[in-house]
Amino acid sequence: MHLNSQLLFRKHALHLFQPGMRVLEIGPDSHPSSFRKLLGDMDLKWETIDIFNDPRLTYKTSGEYSFPIADNTFDLVVSAQVVEHVRKTWVWIKELARVCKPGGMVLTINPVSWGYHEAPIDCWRIYPEGMRTLHEEAGLKTELSTCESLEPFTKSAKRFVRVVTDSLIRFRAPSHGFPPIVDTISVGRKAA
Repeated sequence: MHLNSQLLFRKHALHLFQPGMRVLEIGPDSHPSSFRKLLGDMDLKWETIDIFNDPRLTYKTSGEYSFPIADNTFDLVVSAQVVEHVRKTWVWIKELARVCKPGGMVLTINPVSWGYHEAPIDCWRIYPEGMRTLHEEAGLKTELSTCESLEPFTKSAKRFVRVVTDSLIRFRAPSHGFPPIVDTISVGRKAA
């Protein structure tokens, strides 16, 4: 999980978590995930799912649009650095909303300025207006959707160079430096 995602999570999402919540994280980056670690020892029922069926995950799935989970199960559904890898985001977001309890929230963080990276595919860069549209499609009321960079410029520039190099795109650095790492963080609430 890159630094800007963690900084956005700290700034905009930490307050959303309350003891006793049941949370589903889609595509965790590790076990426990970076986000779970940021929440410390808070009493949460933290469950996980991904299209890659790692045995450490709570749920196994055979596809990105259908989770083997009952309707209205989770207080909070968390997804970071996943939506860009989903072909049909408008179908996927409905599945996140389906497993979320009435009054619950769907939290997404996705890259805007990150370079192309297959895992196994890379389809989208979604700005706040795009996330608001996806929330509307899924019956979620947008409570937050903003695009920000909170990383110090030097770390962001170094990461940008690595991503560009990894993507086999070669060019001379402009004299003004590199663009910062920018992500969109969004929270949609399911009607009670």
